[in-house]
Amino acid sequence: MEYLDEVPGLPVAARCAINLALLDGAAKLAQCALHDFLGLKFHEGRYLTSFSIGIDTPEIIRQKVLEATAYQVLKLKVGVARDRENLAALREAAPDKLLRLDANEGWKTKEDALRMLEWLAKTDGNIQFVEQPMPRNATSKDLIWLKERSPLPLFADESCHTVRDIPHCAECFHGINVKLIKTGGISMAVETLLAARKAGLKTMIGCMLETSLMISAAAQLADLADYLDLDGNLLITNDPFEGVTAAGGIMSFALAKEKYGLQANWRPAHEPRK
Repeated sequence: MEYLDEVPGLPVAARCAINLALLDGAAKLAQCALHDFLGLKFHEGRYLTSFSIGIDTPEIIRQKVLEATAYQVLKLKVGVARDRENLAALREAAPDKLLRLDANEGWKTKEDALRMLEWLAKTDGNIQFVEQPMPRNATSKDLIWLKERSPLPLFADESCHTVRDIPHCAECFHGINVKLIKTGGISMAVETLLAARKAGLKTMIGCMLETSLMISAAAQLADLADYLDLDGNLLITNDPFEGVTAAGGIMSFALAKEKYGLQANWRPAHEPRK
């Protein structure tokens, strides 16, 4: 991994893939799950992932929420003109569920962000936090201003890639969202999560649209997170892997066929020819 630091222009996704492969192999040689190899724990029945509801029309959002009845915590994408209508549609279908909001840099000024945050806090008492309310390139001054006034906790997503971003995030946010594909793998994700906790930040492990291989890798770090948003494999229909499960939103390796390393394997129909 130190060598990769010297490779110019290496895509972070490639670095992530190499890091996961190395750690998967090392843990398998040691005949243990990766979380044990890293000195962490994975407690069955303890970790709960949210289920994401993307930006859409209120009618489709209502239908998506009804289809996600089994999941205890929802995450709604916001930051568009229909935010109020979309939240109302979600609440028609799920009046009392815990909710997380992801603005995806959608509120462009600190004043706009504060108005929305105040309205959300007044309207809905079951919102846990809001991710990335303003653009990543917003000034620290504006982000600190918003943090000091926000009635809801604010989490950095696009503003937090690696451990190098933690000092800035500690000033400007209440928590961070760590994704393996942003950090460049598990090694930097662990370093980032530990530094965030030391800085007093809340931690969440998130994902992109990903296969069960990546979600299983991220779930190995669940013990370092206050929140999980590991539903990327639940949102695709062409997953070639299997590993961690999330029935009812509860992350579990109990049914994993592979007991070592990342605890993920090819689905039988997708297994490459020898």
